[in-house]
Amino acid sequence: MSDVPAAGWRLRGTLLGPEGATGADLYVDGSGRISPEPLPGAEDLVTSGWILPGLVDAHCHVGLGPKGPIEDLDECAAQARTDRDAGALLLRDCGAPVDTSPLQSHDDLPEIIRAGRHVARPKRYIPGLAAELDDPRLLVDEVRTQARRGDGWVKLVGDWIDRSLGTDDADLAPLWPDDVLAEAIAAAHEEGARVTAHVFGTAALPGLIGAGIDCIEHGTGLDDDLIGEMAARGTALVPTLINVETFPSIADSATKYPRYAGHMRDLYAHAWEVVGRAVEAGVPVYAGTDAGGGIRHGRIADEVAELARAGHPDPIGAATWGARSWLGRPAGPAPGTPADLVVYDTDPRTDLGVLRRPSMVLLRGVRVAG
Repeated sequence: MSDVPAAGWRLRGTLLGPEGATGADLYVDGSGRISPEPLPGAEDLVTSGWILPGLVDAHCHVGLGPKGPIEDLDECAAQARTDRDAGALLLRDCGAPVDTSPLQSHDDLPEIIRAGRHVARPKRYIPGLAAELDDPRLLVDEVRTQARRGDGWVKLVGDWIDRSLGTDDADLAPLWPDDVLAEAIAAAHEEGARVTAHVFGTAALPGLIGAGIDCIEHGTGLDDDLIGEMAARGTALVPTLINVETFPSIADSATKYPRYAGHMRDLYAHAWEVVGRAVEAGVPVYAGTDAGGGIRHGRIADEVAELARAGHPDPIGAATWGARSWLGRPAGPAPGTPADLVVYDTDPRTDLGVLRRPSMVLLRGVRVAG
């Protein structure tokens, strides 16, 4: 790590933003913020290159590993540093079974926007991860609780395999009645929080979208009518396509449940087409990896590439200025804002693979990688 010198840094290069590419002459003051004025004596840190606002992983899980909850906060911090070194300087943590709020005071870690704990029904999600409710009518109170524990987001499990239907008929099924969802989402909004939900299939989506949910995670079961409803409401989609890549292996391990296994294979086959139709319809679509569990951290560039493959017209914006604005953060470097910047040797618009190789990462003005 390289601290900001007293006289500050100077960065010259090409700045990418929603309006395209512009010549940049940025100054970072001793507090690690973008200076509104040139700083005499500032040291040259960057003299050429392509500068992006810090990338965003809009769906990850700091505190979750392949074997379940991670109780060691040092290990949780290591996950966040892996994302940081890949250029992801803003993380929306979409549900964690442990309280990672102490990490928010670490100057060397990305900003983490926490969603508290997943909320699910018993035996209707990965064991040990969610706050499980025996009675679905308890959802309203639990949503209020998680809204107060998080940073403006609540994460619901919208659907999961229902094994109570028997081995032949077990399949993805909704967890919550529509009327309870409407009341719970309204309660979250009263608490100043937005709500998102894990949803693979189709059956749970009408109730969630109709209840006013703010975001859908994965969304592989979306059809054109539901996409139109999301577009009309401004409901966002974070498709986590590098996680969708695991659907065939999930199906292969679920041969005991043939209906469910077949359904997962079908959802996988159409997932990229679904994202393309959503973008075309005007649904806001953002980049998230679902890192934690089976997906390793630091793969935001891979997700951007998958969004491009699906036809997203601005896959870089989906992981930078667009996602930052959606999450209530500055879209790019502005006077007085933290200098969270990523520098590349060549233009990532012509080769998205460049995003895997940042030449420099600045977090709050401090050089942390590259």
